[in-house]
Amino acid sequence: MTDLATRRAATATLIATCVSALVVNANTSAVSILLPAISTDTGTPVTTLQWAVTGYSLVGAATIVTAGALGDVFGRRKIFIGGLVLFVASCALIALSQGGGGVIAGRCIQGAAGSTILACGMSLISAANTGQAQMRAVTLWGAASAIGAAAGPLIGGLLVATTGWQGLFWIDAVIAAVCVPVTIAAVRESSDPNRPRSIDVAGTVLIAAILAPIIFALTEGSAWGWLSPRTIGCFLVSIAAAIGFVIVEKRISAPLLDLRLLRNRTLVGATLAILIGSGTLNAIMYIVSLYFQNPAALGMSALETGFATLPVAAAAVILAPMITPIVGEIGARSTVVAGFAIMTVAFVVLTFVADDWGYSRFVLPLVALAVGMSLQNGPASSLSTASVAPEEVGAASGISNMARYVGAAVMTAIVASIYASVSTSHQAAGDTASVALAAAVSRTALAMAIWCAVGVAMAALIGRFRPAKPRAVDYAAAAASTTHTLQTRVTPVGQS
Repeated sequence: MTDLATRRAATATLIATCVSALVVNANTSAVSILLPAISTDTGTPVTTLQWAVTGYSLVGAATIVTAGALGDVFGRRKIFIGGLVLFVASCALIALSQGGGGVIAGRCIQGAAGSTILACGMSLISAANTGQAQMRAVTLWGAASAIGAAAGPLIGGLLVATTGWQGLFWIDAVIAAVCVPVTIAAVRESSDPNRPRSIDVAGTVLIAAILAPIIFALTEGSAWGWLSPRTIGCFLVSIAAAIGFVIVEKRISAPLLDLRLLRNRTLVGATLAILIGSGTLNAIMYIVSLYFQNPAALGMSALETGFATLPVAAAAVILAPMITPIVGEIGARSTVVAGFAIMTVAFVVLTFVADDWGYSRFVLPLVALAVGMSLQNGPASSLSTASVAPEEVGAASGISNMARYVGAAVMTAIVASIYASVSTSHQAAGDTASVALAAAVSRTALAMAIWCAVGVAMAALIGRFRPAKPRAVDYAAAAASTTHTLQTRVTPVGQS
């Protein structure tokens, strides 16, 4: 292939992967804004529609590493196109659904599609470029992911106000569909000939078997009773699945999770930081999106809520690159500790939420959460790949990306359960709906504050690490760290 043809293929790859990454991340961050409108149209309680958020993350956690492995073995372009087609189908299913079940099923399918698009897109970029061109492409991909994540809530609110909630999914379906012929026509196929041909299907299933019962128990535990047979049974199933997962991963030639990496204390600390930081911020933004739109609380429209949450989403993306040079001055561990400390304080402030709070009183603690997230999540993401050997970078980034999905699923399930049970119990005790909802927000903030305090302690696992002078790709990786861990080292052609 000539140099011109190679450059054209690399450009087409960049366009297809960046556009699709932007769409996936915008879609993901927009959905919480849409839930009240979906609830009204379908007659499905928001407490049930919570599965549209947690189900997406659960499936994403189970499939993101497997999707990358499928691409390495059978061809990244093939699997990437499969992810795009599945994403289009899931969008259509959601938009056409007359009930909550269809929305939830579509979102679960979308979790697999989105993780496939992100995992294989990153690999296609790495295979289509070399040297500094590869780093520039990764930088642009990271920027597209960050912009999508920041703009999602506002786009979602705008579309609810103009086209109805279905508009988001129809528009996303059209954009993803356009990426399919571009990919077929111009993107070169690649794979990893050195990778074992086996796919860890059992590990994928077991990850889902670990997470699904936990989320069921957390979601329904207050209604079932925390010591009821059903709740305890869910936890026992998760424990059994976890044991089975360890047994399978020790025996398989190409495991979903290389258990030897868990001996790396720095990687484990960074991964836990990502799980807690991303999970708690996603969880509180889920609650805030519902609280702001509830007529008994702030009574905002979806569009107003999109604007109201924009400072948080934008701050997380904008501040992370600005903080990157600080890591080199004070070290990754100190930066992560500072981030979790700020998040803990911000959550503590939110425990004082009362029914007379207006929007202005939420702004400072919510922006502080974004600042804390920027301080801890960017360095933790970089550290997760910098702490391993070059040949282990792909596996390490897979672990940290899986942790993001796990954190979002589990933490959202926790706050959804607390929010529903506390508001119900307060109203049963005679409180007004506004007082009950404020108390529910307060209690969810307390739970997240405890988790962030745990994050401060977990940061002790992170060794003393001072990165080199940041490059453009490091700034992009920091901005994208709210959604994805980027591989910021040059990788050989054909491998990711």
